[in-house]
Amino acid sequence: MSITTTQVAIVGGGPVGLSLALDLGQRGIKCALIERRGEMHNIPKGQNLTARTMEHFQFWGVEKDVRAARVMPKDFPIGEVLAYRDLTTDWWQASPEREQVLSFYSQTNERMPQYQVETVLRKAIAKLPSVEIIYDWSAASLKQHEGGVELVLEGPQGEARTILADYCVGADGGRSMVREAVGITRSGTDFGAKMALLVFRSKELHERLQRFPKRSTYTVLKPELNGYWQFFGRVDVGEGWFFHAPVPNDADKDFNFAKLLHEAAGFEFACEFDHIGFWDCRIAIAERYQVGRVFIAGDAAHTHPPYGGFGLNNGVEDAANLGWKLAAVLKGWAGAKLLETYSQERQPVFRDIGEDFIAGWIREEGEWLQRYNPDRNLEEFEAAWKNLKMRGGSRGMTYEPHYEGSPAVAGPTGGKPSAHGQHMFKARAGHHLTPQTLADGRSNFDALGSEFTLLAFGAGDAADRFPASAKQLGIPLTILRDGNQAARDAYEADLVLVRPDQYVVWTGDTAPHDVAELLRKVTGR
Repeated sequence: MSITTTQVAIVGGGPVGLSLALDLGQRGIKCALIERRGEMHNIPKGQNLTARTMEHFQFWGVEKDVRAARVMPKDFPIGEVLAYRDLTTDWWQASPEREQVLSFYSQTNERMPQYQVETVLRKAIAKLPSVEIIYDWSAASLKQHEGGVELVLEGPQGEARTILADYCVGADGGRSMVREAVGITRSGTDFGAKMALLVFRSKELHERLQRFPKRSTYTVLKPELNGYWQFFGRVDVGEGWFFHAPVPNDADKDFNFAKLLHEAAGFEFACEFDHIGFWDCRIAIAERYQVGRVFIAGDAAHTHPPYGGFGLNNGVEDAANLGWKLAAVLKGWAGAKLLETYSQERQPVFRDIGEDFIAGWIREEGEWLQRYNPDRNLEEFEAAWKNLKMRGGSRGMTYEPHYEGSPAVAGPTGGKPSAHGQHMFKARAGHHLTPQTLADGRSNFDALGSEFTLLAFGAGDAADRFPASAKQLGIPLTILRDGNQAARDAYEADLVLVRPDQYVVWTGDTAPHDVAELLRKVTGR
């Protein structure tokens, strides 16, 4: 049995594992990426890439490559049509969604099948000498001890191989071997519904939906479904589609899926199926994301109905949060307690996403559909439909993940990491930094350092106290001085300290009394 040593072993080469390998590899961390699939799947899941995810791709240098892999036309809108009963109804709306918050990010959102993203990330990682890619192998067992982790792999012919690593990250999906090996339990709402995922081709459906403004998704609300959705999504513009909907618990692949599609659309159309699959409508969130030297991320840590595009995007955010922290500890400029903040920050955020946003939406829409019915009271229904704000912009504005109260954030006392918040341009400790234009015309996101950055706006010599303390502690710090008063006014602070994943960890108009103490706090020391 061959034995390989590395710094970080990553189990699972989907978008989360690939993102983490890319982040670590670009930071010079030696890692091994283990993925049982050598070939790409062709199921168009994980379609929606948020502006925040595209920011990560920007910093990893693959944003342009990801956009170039888009299947749909570049000018085709990403938003949604929401319809009552079926897609022939007069009761429909195409309200703005995440477009309302785009000014708070340096990138715009994007849409494409997950396998397109994975292809781009695989190519980028293949260029990194510090990353060993092990495709067609599976992780069979895992043990950890005080000094590291021992991972036993099984090859395509049953051969064995051992990986010895300082740390291991399980990005190996909802049935995670890594999670089970370290005894992390999950809990959450189980709706008890069986859902179908259909991938099909139909030019006729594309033609019939020309009655609507250009949109990428079409959601049908039906009273009898009690808040669950029938959901059409474009894979391309012309004939490629996917569809999610609840089905009877005894449904199998012989079920009449064409009839289901026709009922949701409100008309019959010709179609050819490429894939038929099922999933359980439940939310499962891990109680914690770390045990010793083992971490979990993505679907290994949180699974949920594919509503709202939260899965892939939050998995990538997991990778961005964990990646710089692992690298900082391995390079010696951060303390081990920094790694504990990964679970402390990310787990509460997705708990809110799963139970308050996703489960809450299903409950709210079920209640709305039971209360308002055009057959019972047409006038009341039409007034409620006109004012319907269950979805779209109002929700997007209150979805603002943050890490207030994190031990690695120097902010007001009493805060707690949460997905609930309010988008602001003001720089707030624990919150995502918003982009601003510098005096030289650049976006500050193009000028941020790869590790910590101190933004200094007309702060006199206050920023001068940071470099010496950072150097003494060995913390990489970029000082970005700028005279743009508009940016300073937007942030409402002269000094803004930003960590590697573009979250603010401290703000002030003057330097703190003990700069070294601040830097030790935000690096887990």
